[in-house]
Amino acid sequence: MSVRILALVGSLRSGSHNRQLAEAAVKIAPEGSEVVVHEGLAEIPFYNEDIDVEGSVPAAAAQLREAVSGADALLLFTPEYNGTIPAVLKNAIDWLSRPYGAATLGDKPVAVIGTAYGQYGGVWAQDEARKALGIAGGKVIEDIKLSIPGSVTRFAELHPADDTEVVEQLTEVIVRLNSHAAAPAAA
Repeated sequence: MSVRILALVGSLRSGSHNRQLAEAAVKIAPEGSEVVVHEGLAEIPFYNEDIDVEGSVPAAAAQLREAVSGADALLLFTPEYNGTIPAVLKNAIDWLSRPYGAATLGDKPVAVIGTAYGQYGGVWAQDEARKALGIAGGKVIEDIKLSIPGSVTRFAELHPADDTEVVEQLTEVIVRLNSHAAAPAAA
């Protein structure tokens, strides 16, 4: 039985290096793992409790919740915008944190990685995402980290899937997240 890892990408840009990193994860997922990139974060309205009512939850938000419910683990790919997490990713976390007391994240293993132009590879955004995910009910795996600096130059002519070092690091992330997701099933 394969562990299903749902990837959420915090950049909406079609040429995003974080999207490319997520595509690489899909391509290199080792046996026993399946990485699926969730599409549609751009269509989810900003979280508003007035519209988060049973029977009238916006379709894109309901689809996100359903996708997360069907996943064994989550892997978030985040750039860093002005030193923090992109709004689209924070909004997804907000939707997943509800309904209160029954959050869709439901103690699922979650890891946050990414790439950014700066010299630290977006670590501030990743730290902020981990914090929000933990408060929202996810089981954040704090020791799974991957921050790739200098994305604009590093991936200018090379897709992350063709970067040997990135492939090795990304494979390790997936293997470790897979082991966390499979652990409850083995118990």
